[in-house]
Amino acid sequence: MIIGLTGGIGSGKSTVLKMFNEFSNVAIYVADIEAKQLMNTSKVIKEKLIIAFGEEVFKNAVLNREFLANIVFKNKHKLKVLNNIVHPVVKNHFKTFVAENADKDYIVYESAILFENNTENQFDFIITVFTDLEERINRIIKRDNTTRKEVLNRINSQWQDNKKLLLSNYVIDNYSFKNSMIRVKEIHNILTKKHPSI
Repeated sequence: MIIGLTGGIGSGKSTVLKMFNEFSNVAIYVADIEAKQLMNTSKVIKEKLIIAFGEEVFKNAVLNREFLANIVFKNKHKLKVLNNIVHPVVKNHFKTFVAENADKDYIVYESAILFENNTENQFDFIITVFTDLEERINRIIKRDNTTRKEVLNRINSQWQDNKKLLLSNYVIDNYSFKNSMIRVKEIHNILTKKHPSI
């Protein structure tokens, strides 16, 4: 069973993911981390990124993330180009991960742009994490030492929460750690059939 976990930037997906990671027979795949690693190691991705964004996209053979972010977060077309380069390689990488973790109760695939990449049909269930917009903005400013304007650019490059929530099987309102933990346990129990679905 493969579970998609998503939510807008600053919603607290990483916190929720850590909660799922506490369960002993659950495998976790963080698409963003794996994608960043593949962008530095995959020859196919490297070649395509240089063609699409120029030589500056790599600095001393390492992905120049700041350079790339400045381009794609302000230009939806460029963001789509980036996703079209990286996503197919990540998809193949994930297939291998699924095969290696076939004995787990379920696998959680975490991605901020799960819906934006049209990948929702690959999952048995989808969980969306959300929280108040101002809370998200404040979290990102504090975490990334950035400006409100930059944060809004990043938020606006993703789907709005209400659109994601309508297409999700389960939602987690991440307004407090305690509430999220209770909800994660409820969902885990449903997924492992420890009590009837609610």
